[in-house]
Amino acid sequence: MALKTPVSRMVADAKARIREIDAPEAIAMADRDDVVIVDLRDPRERDRVGYIEGAFHCPRGMVEFWVDPESPYFKPIFGEDKTFVFHCASGWRSALTVDTLQNMGMEKVAHITGGFSSWVEAGGPHVGPKGG
Repeated sequence: MALKTPVSRMVADAKARIREIDAPEAIAMADRDDVVIVDLRDPRERDRVGYIEGAFHCPRGMVEFWVDPESPYFKPIFGEDKTFVFHCASGWRSALTVDTLQNMGMEKVAHITGGFSSWVEAGGPHVGPKGG
């Protein structure tokens, strides 16, 4: 089955419209008070491969609801005047997320190109897999 718009095209289009941050830049930003690193991955992924300590966990399926102040699911952290740097495993989900959030009106958003994988490869501090 051929799709009208494959996800690879959606991601490429999103990346053309959003701010991308490479892993070394994200690592340098992580300790700043005006930056929140947001992990979009499923809890099972975080358990299996680890996570960035101090990152706020927001499952991808809830992000639009958690950032919208009019939503009953709104999380106050998203009302703070900070830059939100999103990541997933490899950067596809986070690119789509940042594009969506910009369309919703969020301005101070970016994503980590290459996701958590690139963070680890660049030597970024992280907590290892659960039980490992």
